[in-house]
Amino acid sequence: MDGYIVTSLQDMAGPSNPLAKTVVTQSGAWLTNYGAHPWMLAAPALGLAGPLSTLLCLSLRRDKTALICSGLAIFGIISTAGLSLFPFLLPSSLDPAVSLTVWDASSSHLTLFVMLLATVLFLPLILAYTTWVYRVMRGPVNATSIGRNPNAY
Repeated sequence: MDGYIVTSLQDMAGPSNPLAKTVVTQSGAWLTNYGAHPWMLAAPALGLAGPLSTLLCLSLRRDKTALICSGLAIFGIISTAGLSLFPFLLPSSLDPAVSLTVWDASSSHLTLFVMLLATVLFLPLILAYTTWVYRVMRGPVNATSIGRNPNAY
């Protein structure tokens, strides 16, 4: 299966321009990350060892350990896909040059700062409103409480 490699230099700190990169198709390119960073091989190893250890733990009636091993297996499988595709998030099958990379999907510093200010401003308001609504609406709802409410039908 052919993979993609970004051949142009990308400015990680500059504004994103998805059309400014050049991408080539190369056989076996999805595996190049593992050669450059051998620690990434832990993900496929976990993706293979996780299901096997889950089966072993289930046969030994170790249910809690099997659940943990199952979670590690899922983590390993999903991590393998992410590490194999990096830096591509959404590879394009029509034109590799328009594939979405991590740097194409990132926001600018100004956008992140504006979102930080919006969060600092609105999150306390949302938490205060949620607390107020929870306090007003607390308590059980039964036939007696509905009968005492003149607005209930």
